[in-house]
Amino acid sequence: MARAVKEATVAELTERFQSSSGAVLTEYRGLTVAQVRELRQALGDDATFAVVKNTLTKLAAKDAGVADEFSALLVGPSAIAFVDGDVVQAAKGLREFSRANPLLVIKGGVLEGKTMTPAEISRLADLESRDVLLAKLAGAMKASLSGAAASFAALPAQMARLLAALEEKKAAAEPAADAAPADAAPADAAPAADAGDAPAEAASGEQPEEPAGE
Repeated sequence: MARAVKEATVAELTERFQSSSGAVLTEYRGLTVAQVRELRQALGDDATFAVVKNTLTKLAAKDAGVADEFSALLVGPSAIAFVDGDVVQAAKGLREFSRANPLLVIKGGVLEGKTMTPAEISRLADLESRDVLLAKLAGAMKASLSGAAASFAALPAQMARLLAALEEKKAAAEPAADAAPADAAPADAAPAADAGDAPAEAASGEQPEEPAGE
């Protein structure tokens, strides 16, 4: 391979490491061209599967700042799935294909700069995909909005019942307030009656006798 071609290949791989959210290293020894094509179709838009040369990939991984543990796995026929979409979905696709085609061996990977073992990649595949999580989130938000709408719809009826209760309480308080002045009226009239008796006593009283004339 010409030097210029090698440099271009290293530059391309370096860019793929840097722009991808993750990369899964596999060994594809024994897979046919048709099987590799099938794997690429299974991964869809979530990842691109590329057969790589170990020496050039080590140089690219170093330039991209990928952990040395990843480079140490670059032995034998190597191919890398560069993840461009949902990492979980890509891990699911690789695991399912490797189960159906044991010749594909998942050797490890790197996710956001952190080296991952095959077991960690398998656990990643056990998680729910982004689409499933988004669907669940949308369902939860819809349920919350429905509950809020029901609460708002119930407010007019609750306000009507509250106003009716206040009106009943006000109506019950008004007769008691009207009865209080009527009960107090005789007490207010008592002084007038006493005052009227005073002249009567004065009118009926005897006049003092005049001394008899001598």
